[in-house]
Amino acid sequence: MLYEIRMGSILEKLINNGFEGFVSVKDLKEDFKSGGIPKVEGVYHVLRLKDSEPEFLTKGLGGYHKGKEPNVSIDVLRQNWIDAEPIVYIGKATELYKRIQQYIKFGSGKNVGHFGGRYIWQLADSDDLVVCWKCVEDSRRVEAAMIAEFKKNHNGKRPFANLQD
Repeated sequence: MLYEIRMGSILEKLINNGFEGFVSVKDLKEDFKSGGIPKVEGVYHVLRLKDSEPEFLTKGLGGYHKGKEPNVSIDVLRQNWIDAEPIVYIGKATELYKRIQQYIKFGSGKNVGHFGGRYIWQLADSDDLVVCWKCVEDSRRVEAAMIAEFKKNHNGKRPFANLQD
Protein backbone atom coordinates (compact mmCIF):
# COMPACT_ATOMS: atom_id res chain seq x y z
CA MET A 1 0.00 0.00 0.00
CA LEU A 2 2.78 2.43 0.90
CA TYR A 3 4.47 1.74 -2.44
CA GLU A 4 1.21 2.47 -4.31
CA ILE A 5 0.86 5.80 -2.53
CA ARG A 6 4.49 6.68 -3.26
CA MET A 7 4.10 5.59 -6.89
CA GLY A 8 0.95 7.67 -7.31
CA SER A 9 2.61 10.74 -5.82
CA ILE A 10 5.67 10.40 -8.09
CA LEU A 11 3.52 10.02 -11.22
CA GLU A 12 1.40 12.98 -10.12
CA LYS A 13 4.54 15.02 -9.50
CA LEU A 14 5.92 14.18 -12.95
CA ILE A 15 2.63 15.03 -14.66
CA ASN A 16 2.33 18.28 -12.72
CA ASN A 17 5.92 19.06 -13.72
CA GLY A 18 5.04 18.81 -17.42
CA PHE A 19 6.02 15.22 -18.21
CA GLU A 20 3.91 13.37 -20.73
CA GLY A 21 3.86 10.17 -22.72
CA PHE A 22 4.15 7.40 -20.14
CA VAL A 23 4.55 4.74 -22.84
CA SER A 24 5.90 1.25 -22.14
CA VAL A 25 9.16 0.10 -23.67
CA LYS A 26 7.25 -2.88 -25.09
CA ASP A 27 4.84 -0.56 -26.93
CA LEU A 28 7.71 1.57 -28.23
CA LYS A 29 9.51 -1.54 -29.50
CA GLU A 30 6.36 -2.71 -31.30
CA ASP A 31 5.43 0.61 -32.93
CA PHE A 32 7.74 3.49 -32.07
CA LYS A 33 5.87 6.05 -34.16
CA SER A 34 2.65 5.54 -32.21
CA GLY A 35 4.37 6.74 -29.00
CA GLY A 36 3.75 10.38 -29.91
CA ILE A 37 7.26 11.48 -28.97
CA PRO A 38 7.89 15.03 -30.16
CA LYS A 39 10.79 16.03 -32.37
CA VAL A 40 12.04 18.77 -30.06
CA GLU A 41 14.65 19.21 -27.34
CA GLY A 42 13.83 17.77 -23.95
CA VAL A 43 14.50 15.44 -21.07
CA TYR A 44 13.09 12.01 -20.40
CA HIS A 45 12.73 9.51 -17.58
CA VAL A 46 12.60 5.75 -17.65
CA LEU A 47 10.42 4.40 -14.86
CA ARG A 48 9.98 0.98 -13.27
CA LEU A 49 6.47 0.95 -11.84
CA LYS A 50 6.68 -2.33 -9.95
CA ASP A 51 6.82 -3.04 -6.26
CA SER A 52 8.83 -6.25 -6.66
CA GLU A 53 12.56 -6.72 -6.35
CA PRO A 54 14.22 -6.59 -9.76
CA GLU A 55 15.62 -9.65 -11.47
CA PHE A 56 18.93 -8.86 -13.11
CA LEU A 57 20.15 -10.59 -16.27
CA THR A 58 23.77 -11.64 -16.68
CA LYS A 59 23.45 -10.88 -20.40
CA GLY A 60 21.04 -8.05 -21.09
CA LEU A 61 19.22 -7.03 -24.25
CA GLY A 62 21.45 -4.06 -25.05
CA GLY A 63 23.50 -3.86 -28.20
CA TYR A 64 27.13 -2.95 -28.53
CA HIS A 65 28.36 0.57 -29.14
CA LYS A 66 31.79 0.87 -30.77
CA GLY A 67 32.45 -2.74 -29.78
CA LYS A 68 32.05 -2.06 -26.04
CA GLU A 69 30.52 -4.73 -23.81
CA PRO A 70 27.20 -3.31 -22.55
CA ASN A 71 26.76 -5.73 -19.65
CA VAL A 72 28.12 -5.39 -16.14
CA SER A 73 28.18 -7.87 -13.27
CA ILE A 74 25.08 -8.58 -11.19
CA ASP A 75 27.00 -7.14 -8.19
CA VAL A 76 27.44 -3.79 -9.96
CA LEU A 77 23.72 -3.74 -10.80
CA ARG A 78 22.79 -4.50 -7.18
CA GLN A 79 25.11 -1.74 -5.93
CA ASN A 80 23.41 0.79 -8.20
CA TRP A 81 19.84 -0.31 -7.47
CA ILE A 82 17.69 1.91 -5.21
CA ASP A 83 14.83 0.01 -3.58
CA ALA A 84 11.31 1.35 -4.16
CA GLU A 85 12.52 4.09 -6.53
CA PRO A 86 10.62 4.18 -9.82
CA ILE A 87 12.99 6.57 -11.64
CA VAL A 88 15.70 4.32 -13.08
CA TYR A 89 17.14 6.70 -15.68
CA ILE A 90 17.13 10.41 -16.50
CA GLY A 91 18.19 11.39 -20.01
CA LYS A 92 18.48 14.44 -22.22
CA ALA A 93 18.01 14.95 -25.93
CA THR A 94 18.49 17.65 -28.52
CA GLU A 95 15.63 15.81 -30.24
CA LEU A 96 13.52 13.55 -28.01
CA TYR A 97 12.18 11.41 -30.87
CA LYS A 98 15.61 10.48 -32.22
CA ARG A 99 17.27 9.99 -28.84
CA ILE A 100 14.55 7.81 -27.34
CA GLN A 101 14.40 5.86 -30.60
CA GLN A 102 18.15 5.18 -30.29
CA TYR A 103 17.65 4.07 -26.70
CA ILE A 104 14.87 1.66 -27.63
CA LYS A 105 16.88 0.29 -30.58
CA PHE A 106 19.86 -0.24 -28.29
CA GLY A 107 17.55 -2.19 -25.95
CA SER A 108 16.55 -4.33 -28.93
CA GLY A 109 20.17 -5.42 -29.41
CA LYS A 110 21.04 -2.94 -32.15
CA ASN A 111 24.46 -1.32 -32.43
CA VAL A 112 23.54 2.36 -32.06
CA GLY A 113 24.95 5.48 -30.45
CA HIS A 114 23.23 5.29 -27.08
CA PHE A 115 25.47 3.59 -24.55
CA GLY A 116 24.34 5.59 -21.52
CA GLY A 117 21.59 4.11 -19.41
CA ARG A 118 22.46 0.62 -20.54
CA TYR A 119 21.90 -0.97 -17.11
CA ILE A 120 18.13 -0.99 -17.67
CA TRP A 121 18.57 -3.58 -20.41
CA GLN A 122 19.85 -6.00 -17.77
CA LEU A 123 16.50 -5.84 -15.98
CA ALA A 124 14.45 -8.96 -16.77
CA ASP A 125 11.31 -6.81 -17.00
CA SER A 126 12.80 -4.03 -19.16
CA ASP A 127 9.87 -4.25 -21.62
CA ASP A 128 7.56 -3.19 -18.77
CA LEU A 129 9.50 0.00 -18.10
CA VAL A 130 7.74 3.26 -18.93
CA VAL A 131 9.18 6.26 -20.77
CA CYS A 132 7.96 9.80 -20.21
CA TRP A 133 9.35 13.08 -21.47
CA LYS A 134 9.22 16.83 -21.11
CA CYS A 135 9.98 19.41 -23.78
CA VAL A 136 12.57 21.91 -22.51
CA GLU A 137 15.23 24.25 -23.76
CA ASP A 138 18.78 23.67 -22.57
CA SER A 139 18.21 19.97 -21.89
CA ARG A 140 21.79 19.52 -20.68
CA ARG A 141 21.24 22.01 -17.84
CA VAL A 142 17.79 20.63 -16.99
CA GLU A 143 19.06 17.02 -16.91
CA ALA A 144 21.98 18.02 -14.66
CA ALA A 145 19.59 19.80 -12.28
CA MET A 146 17.27 16.77 -12.19
CA ILE A 147 20.12 14.38 -11.44
CA ALA A 148 21.46 16.75 -8.74
CA GLU A 149 18.00 16.90 -7.14
CA PHE A 150 17.69 13.12 -7.31
CA LYS A 151 21.09 12.70 -5.64
CA LYS A 152 20.13 15.17 -2.93
CA ASN A 153 17.08 13.03 -2.14
CA HIS A 154 18.93 9.68 -2.32
CA ASN A 155 22.08 10.13 -0.22
CA GLY A 156 24.23 11.07 -3.19
CA LYS A 157 23.17 8.18 -5.45
CA ARG A 158 22.25 8.75 -9.09
CA PRO A 159 19.30 6.95 -10.70
CA PHE A 160 20.06 3.25 -11.24
CA ALA A 161 21.14 3.52 -14.91
CA ASN A 162 22.72 6.99 -14.84
CA LEU A 163 26.46 6.40 -14.90
CA GLN A 164 27.49 10.05 -14.63
CA ASP A 165 26.10 13.38 -13.46
